[in-house]
Amino acid sequence: MGDLRYADPVVDDFRDLCRLADADTHQAPGPTPGGVMNMDWHGAWLSVIHHPLFGIAITLGAYQMAMAVYERTRWLFLQPVLVSMVVVISVVLFCDLEYTEYRKSTEILSTLLGPATVALAVPLYLNMRRIRQLFWPVLTTLVVGGVFATGLCVGFGVLFGADHMILMTMAPKSVTSPIAMLVAEQIGGVAALAAVFVLITGVFGAIFGPGLLSLAGVDNPAARGMALGLTAHAVGTSVALQEGEESGAFAALAMSLMGVATALFLPLAMSLAI
Repeated sequence: MGDLRYADPVVDDFRDLCRLADADTHQAPGPTPGGVMNMDWHGAWLSVIHHPLFGIAITLGAYQMAMAVYERTRWLFLQPVLVSMVVVISVVLFCDLEYTEYRKSTEILSTLLGPATVALAVPLYLNMRRIRQLFWPVLTTLVVGGVFATGLCVGFGVLFGADHMILMTMAPKSVTSPIAMLVAEQIGGVAALAAVFVLITGVFGAIFGPGLLSLAGVDNPAARGMALGLTAHAVGTSVALQEGEESGAFAALAMSLMGVATALFLPLAMSLAI
């Protein structure tokens, strides 16, 4: 067979290839592509929070979650509007999302406010006979309640030394934001700050209004609806709708009439007072 030292060169080449393969097998592993993976996760996260539907998703999700919690607990301070507002603000701040981008992604919700407001005519129509029966009590409640709500707010502002601009901004607090912002500008207030006062009024009215009415012995659905609609506008109307159809109808009526009366008579009253 011959001496093995003088083996065929082909065999030597094969042995060299085996040694190289064995060395590659036992070679220390290189760096894992974790950095690339982390970059992919970061990019996916940015794609989610900057998606055009992200704002709508967190808004609707927060409100549905708040509604579920409130329905389960019925705790006053867990009003859906308040809880969902806190959740949305927290998510926007945590995601470092610009308000302009969030507002742009939720423009469709603002557009739907119009049809939602018009839809309040449905309970009004269904309870039209009851509204006609209570025409004079409704009118009296509107005049007394509207004057009291506006006058009490301005009176407390004067008592605590608020300046003229703040007083004019707080005066239309009991109507919806679009009306309040326009009226505030007309009488010398700040429109953006008026919207804040409107929001605070609605949330506090929804939290404390039903309990105070029950404590005062007000059980009539029409009276409760009028009170909530006059003082807490749209937020109070949503609470009244949860109590019943009749209460919601009178709340929608009160909110609408209060808005019209404020837009027509508050600028006139302030011009005469000044």
